[in-house]
Amino acid sequence: MLNKIKIYLTDWRWTLSLGLSLSAIFALFEAGNYLISWLSTALIFFLGLCALLALWRWSGKTQMLLLIIALALLLRLVSAIVLQVFLPINGYQESEQQQAGYVFFDAFRRDTQAWDLAQSEASLFTAFNKEYHTDQYGGLLAFSAGSYRYLSPDAHRPLLIALLAAFAATFGIPFFWMAAKEIGGEKLAFSATWLFALYPESILQGSSQMREPFLISFVALTLWAFLTWQIDRQHRFAQWGLGIGFTGLLLISPAIAIINLIILSIYAAIQHERNIISSKQIIIIIAIFLFAIFLLSAGLSQKNFASNTPIGVILEWLHKAIKWDAYQLEVGSGWVQKLYKGMPAAFHIPFATGYGLAQPVLPAALIEPTTPIWKTIAILRALGWYLLAPFLLYGFIAIPKLDSPQARRIWTWVGLASWTWIILASLRAGGDQWDNPRYRVIFLTLQALFAARAWLSYRERRDAWFPRILAVEVIFLAFFTHWYASRYYVRFATLSFGAMVVWILSLSALLLFGGLFWDNWQSQKNKSA
Repeated sequence: MLNKIKIYLTDWRWTLSLGLSLSAIFALFEAGNYLISWLSTALIFFLGLCALLALWRWSGKTQMLLLIIALALLLRLVSAIVLQVFLPINGYQESEQQQAGYVFFDAFRRDTQAWDLAQSEASLFTAFNKEYHTDQYGGLLAFSAGSYRYLSPDAHRPLLIALLAAFAATFGIPFFWMAAKEIGGEKLAFSATWLFALYPESILQGSSQMREPFLISFVALTLWAFLTWQIDRQHRFAQWGLGIGFTGLLLISPAIAIINLIILSIYAAIQHERNIISSKQIIIIIAIFLFAIFLLSAGLSQKNFASNTPIGVILEWLHKAIKWDAYQLEVGSGWVQKLYKGMPAAFHIPFATGYGLAQPVLPAALIEPTTPIWKTIAILRALGWYLLAPFLLYGFIAIPKLDSPQARRIWTWVGLASWTWIILASLRAGGDQWDNPRYRVIFLTLQALFAARAWLSYRERRDAWFPRILAVEVIFLAFFTHWYASRYYVRFATLSFGAMVVWILSLSALLLFGGLFWDNWQSQKNKSA
């Protein structure tokens, strides 16, 4: 007992001193009175560090996990400060959003409205009204307004919300670690958690005033809680985790709550295919699903729709959103307009979806002229996606080589769920270079798990298919780099877009089918020997 008290006292002193020091530095970059800024950030740092330390101890006190948590938080804090300081200097001068230090326009609009609500005498619950349209569902707007009202009453401090987002993003790491360890053991958990913590898009979202860092961590929390609850139905912490996780998802994005519920339900059915799902479980799942549908339709009904039913409102909104994003892609790009003129209208949305899968396009990030800060952001985001995507493809090739039939079923579902969400995100966002990556990263839990499983499989077997997938990506990048370079710099001879696509598909098919033929020939040769 005395040893535990000593540990708690040591932790308390350590977190207090570190929190005071970090908040003193962080407050230097915030607006308004320094003392108020320091006190408010010190409170957040102290509570946040205490929570992270408690979660680390609860998850097993692994030193590597502590390093991952510390590095993840530090990168998000540094990124938040850099963006706040350098965007007004090195961003575009005509952009009000960038001059205010915001990367995302959605964050700028919502955060500005949150400050207005905080300064008014209105209740925070008015964030859920039609009057405040910058947040469809109102949860993050209410949270931001409450933070400003009670922690920053004297000045608008966007970094305060970025600080909360950084901690929110980091809170998900211990839960993800425990979930990954439950699914695939400690070796997989290390690889997956490094990716989960350091994926560039996640770092960018976690250093901005966005909803994605909260959603990512709530998804991680519900995954761990669900896996634990499947093992022990009386596990109180898991029950609380499910309640808190789904409540957070419902308040911030009911649509993500619905998709997450579907993913976990199918996972449970696959994992316990011989077991009968209890009526209580079915009732809970249906209740959460219906409540999420109600919240989603209520949030969307703030806009005018012809349909009067919840499902009708959701489907009508989705149809209009997809068409709108495809239209935005067309009007925002001259070469897309040319392509659209040469293809049937029925192919516009599939083209926008496919283009969205490539976003952020790495050759464009490397070649398109822009300011240094935007160049850095674009390259890091694109590089992260183009390093992750080959593992997400190779994972399906590695699955049949797993020994356990149940493991093959589970990992097949993780891979299918990952790619289903990636395609849905691209369908919803069209070819937008900002919305595609941020929607995609919401279910980083699944993508990190599947990519880590693929990486471990390749390290164990070293088969030829992963290098072949990388070679296909190199072909894609080489052609598009040449194409972008010819557009912006050197006007040397270049292929038309259609001809370039044909070349990419032809060379890729030749490489893949040639590899398949080679493998079969080698197999027959070994059998005859």
